[in-house]
Amino acid sequence: MSGGYFHSVRLKGSACIGCVTCVKYCPTEAIRVRNGKAIILAARCIDCGECIRRCPHHAKVAVMDNLSEMRKYKYNIILPPPSLYAQFPPEIKMEAIWQGLRDLGFDEIFDVSASSEYVSAEIESYVKNYQDGPRPLISSACPAVLRLIQVKFPELIKQVVPILSPAEAAAIYIKEEVVKRGEYSPEQVGIWFVAPCPAKGSNIRQAVDVNSTAITGAFSISKIYGEICRVLKEDANFSDWQDHVTTGSSYGMGWGAAGGEARAAGLNNVLIVHGVDEAYEVLEQISMNKMHDVDYVECSACYGGCLGGPLTAVNKFVAEKNLKQRVRSMRENEPVSRKETLAKSMRCENFPVSSQAVKQLVPRPMMQLDEDIVVAMKKFEKMEEVLSSLPGLDCGACGAPTCQCLAEDIVQGKAHETDCIFKLRASVKKLAQGMLDLAEQIPISGRQAKPSHKEDKNENK
Repeated sequence: MSGGYFHSVRLKGSACIGCVTCVKYCPTEAIRVRNGKAIILAARCIDCGECIRRCPHHAKVAVMDNLSEMRKYKYNIILPPPSLYAQFPPEIKMEAIWQGLRDLGFDEIFDVSASSEYVSAEIESYVKNYQDGPRPLISSACPAVLRLIQVKFPELIKQVVPILSPAEAAAIYIKEEVVKRGEYSPEQVGIWFVAPCPAKGSNIRQAVDVNSTAITGAFSISKIYGEICRVLKEDANFSDWQDHVTTGSSYGMGWGAAGGEARAAGLNNVLIVHGVDEAYEVLEQISMNKMHDVDYVECSACYGGCLGGPLTAVNKFVAEKNLKQRVRSMRENEPVSRKETLAKSMRCENFPVSSQAVKQLVPRPMMQLDEDIVVAMKKFEKMEEVLSSLPGLDCGACGAPTCQCLAEDIVQGKAHETDCIFKLRASVKKLAQGMLDLAEQIPISGRQAKPSHKEDKNENK
């Protein structure tokens, strides 16, 4: 943990060559290159994983748990999201994937698709009964978006729906159910999520949306996918373990792709946005009250929703094709009506979706020049002065994403004006001219120094 915040995204210094690619693509300007290596500013990072996706040298990594951690618990439950099933072609049956998870040592499977349906029903009810507050309401499902709101758009916190994410709701429910059976104490039960992005892992270790998470840890999708492929048996006989699996309908499974949340909740007047840059622009528009005619915004930091997470194994377009075919296949055996399908699928009693576990988001100030307001104002004035002297090209050659970020770093004592290549070139040119003028005034071999060019001109006059 750094600066009071836990971050799953870490820098592998030995692989970093200071190319500034990550600097240019970070949505919250959280990366600098100093002394030839990238550094991550903890207060700005939202763990979206965009730097992991973009780094050509694989110098950014996500900290996730290892399967060996399961040994600490007597009963291990895994929460596979729809995006895990999307990694496999639809001809590989879900039973084969479940058998693979069983062979890896998991004692029970609770699909996030199952909890997604309860969350969808709560969203539908909440939006329908929402009357007097500002619009649109914003989904709480993506932790990277929640962190983006904290650091860049804290005024939108009141518009985030106070509803648990599907993974958190699933963890709370299944842990209580297992403990009720009387065989294991809460400390003996491990709840494991399969994460498509580092933000999910960070939210488990330092949650922004729940008071205390029930999830023990997280494995990356790419890791679990590889392990399942290693033990996969396509002809698996799963009948003897069917009672240890809870899964959802096609509507819950559809949550994995962008737009699946809105479809499952039966919402029409919605905006579906995915991709961190697009999410940033939409949140900016909402903050300026330009989208009050929209009821709900389904917002994901990754292109394609969770299918496009940086910790997935297959191309997001391939994953989308796989998931859509799997959803269509499931829908063939379901009632035509969405409400009938969900009513048939939702059989868990007292499922938590908007309980006391939900924590109110709090602002996370991204730029604080100083705790003392007087000192902060002086630094701000100095920052404006420095900024006016910079070229305004936002080239990134200084190691900061923009000239404004460099000006902020300078007044904070973390950078110098000569980090700007244009300022450095001007300083070198001035220094060179000064040295030339000085050289012309130095006596050579005891003879009188030649007059400078300026002196020649004065004498000629």
